Amino acid sequence: MRSNLSNPLARTFAAFGLSLSLLTVGPFAPAAHAQKTVPQSAAEIQLSFAPIVKKVAPAVVNVYASRVVAQRRMSPFFNDPFFRRFFGDQGDFGQPRQRVQRSLGSGVIISSDGIIITNHHVIKDADEVRVALSDRREFDCDIVLKDERTDLAVLRIKDGSGDFPHIAFGDSDQLAVGDIVLALGNPFGVGQTVTQGIVSAVARTHVGVSDYQFFIQTDASINPGNSGGALVDMAGNLVGINSAIYSRSGGSNGIGFAIPVNMVKLIADAAEHGGTVRRPWVGASLQAVTADIAEGMGLDRPRGVLVTRIAKGSPSERARLHVGDLILAVDGVPVEDPNAFGYRLATKKLGTRAELTVLSDGREAKLDIALEAAPETVPRDTREIGGRSPFTGATVENLSPAVAEELAMSSDEEGVVVVDIAPGSPAERVGLRPGDVILTINQDDVTSTRALASMSRSRPNVWRVEVSREGRVLRFAVRG
Repeated sequence: MRSNLSNPLARTFAAFGLSLSLLTVGPFAPAAHAQKTVPQSAAEIQLSFAPIVKKVAPAVVNVYASRVVAQRRMSPFFNDPFFRRFFGDQGDFGQPRQRVQRSLGSGVIISSDGIIITNHHVIKDADEVRVALSDRREFDCDIVLKDERTDLAVLRIKDGSGDFPHIAFGDSDQLAVGDIVLALGNPFGVGQTVTQGIVSAVARTHVGVSDYQFFIQTDASINPGNSGGALVDMAGNLVGINSAIYSRSGGSNGIGFAIPVNMVKLIADAAEHGGTVRRPWVGASLQAVTADIAEGMGLDRPRGVLVTRIAKGSPSERARLHVGDLILAVDGVPVEDPNAFGYRLATKKLGTRAELTVLSDGREAKLDIALEAAPETVPRDTREIGGRSPFTGATVENLSPAVAEELAMSSDEEGVVVVDIAPGSPAERVGLRPGDVILTINQDDVTSTRALASMSRSRPNVWRVEVSREGRVLRFAVRG
């Protein structure tokens, strides 16, 4: 579920940044039979997070994003037939008015030259982005990279000549449940705030915030405006970017989610080397292991991920992975579902290799697999369909593993995929969506975008269409 507070479903997972209130903790409880004594120093009375906050707070910024949208002012008589007889569809009496939409979030400076990490949903569709530092300096920013699939974005401070304070990266794989963490951000726009909590889970999946379902869960207080803020460990290192909370009211209920910093490193590296995110592809389709599957395979419990398909010529085929194999771990780290497997691969660099621990025919083995970019096996040949057909207004591409990876689709489908739909177009009206694979038109296979463009110029009495959507085949008919 996307972190969009305007969506009723998404209110459950409301995306924002975190903030922390400075906490003073009393002395540890004595052992059961230890003699109680009067504290002899301030250090025995108080444990403070102030030194950590002083170290990291200057690198946490407020992010202000804005965009200009056109808004028509409709006449109350617009739907009156007599009125429309004279004025047609121009019932707004003039040009659309312009209105500025603003959003507020947080960000983290990760380098001295002013590179900032924030959430994609904070700056999505923004025309202008401005940040305010804790010392009250303000700067305009360029958007270097936006990656909706991870819900991360990279900004660069314009004309930044100073040596900006920044946070060092930690290692999110070293976090353990129970570790103390601090969250910093700008909740509700009140100003920079700090909250404290513990790590509640380190591999939380099925959250619904981004395509890569693998989050650090914390009970640190998180509220709107904290999206893109820092989650730091007790060494003052960045371990996550605060992104979402579980809430029925929109306020903090003590269940917050942060994107692990090891995923953040991937996006930051992509921004530094060309601004394109390229992820490893192994050419295998995977399925979660249920209790029934585990029992059928003779397992003591559900674990690992089941291989259901291997693409020809893929790294998985070359590594001798087979359908029915059970992948238990990646580089020694256990994986419990396809989301965890996808995260482990996504945080590794292209051109390297990974070691898979596999259960095959009842025997455990180690397989070495190459981490390669998804290939573009056929030219994508992007086309916007015109003319008068149910596909008018759809932008389509030939489907290949590379296109499937970009659209977060299964790479085992072939044909023509819809990548965009023009608002108000015939394609939108018949219900086509981005990600739909057009299979047949009047029982003729759609083999390429060129073939679809040719078919769209025909004039049948009825258009009978088959579309694959999220693994299901849908059929509909439209009069010509």
